[in-house]
Amino acid sequence: MPNKDPKLEALRERGTLNPRPGDVTDPLFANDSFFDPRDLVQVKYEMLRRVQSEGHSVTGAATAFGFSRPSFYQALSALEEGGLAGLVPHKRGPKQAHKLTNEVMDFIAETRQLQPDVRIAELARLIQERFGTKVHPRSIQRSLLRHQKKGSSPKSVISVRRVVAAERSSDRRPQ
Repeated sequence: MPNKDPKLEALRERGTLNPRPGDVTDPLFANDSFFDPRDLVQVKYEMLRRVQSEGHSVTGAATAFGFSRPSFYQALSALEEGGLAGLVPHKRGPKQAHKLTNEVMDFIAETRQLQPDVRIAELARLIQERFGTKVHPRSIQRSLLRHQKKGSSPKSVISVRRVVAAERSSDRRPQ
């Protein structure tokens, strides 16, 4: 079994692993072990420094570091706004449940109390009917598991898992 590279694992874990290290053709990254083309923050910073301090063209620097011109300007803006930390990629996508708000989750809890056998697909239909918001049944399942893990006993988490498993098995049975 090959030895794991701790730096590679750290970069991956922190979300700063360059997805295209082979596109970095700048000689500094090829000839000096200090410069690591896998380190996205280091590559971006060096690209920006090359233009700002050494007067290289934006197009030339972007190409040599494996980026497009728009990516160069995005990195420049991020550096100007947030300093070096601005070059660290941010988690993409919604930062919170934008459809399954507290009001919707309260509705789900009330509905499940009144109708314990209600199916997740039926909850999705009821949510759309009441709130005008289309929510995928799997999103409801994940949200229920998250909420129950945070605030209640392990038994309730297991009960949601059992409901989900029971729904899956009944959906597979021939009618």
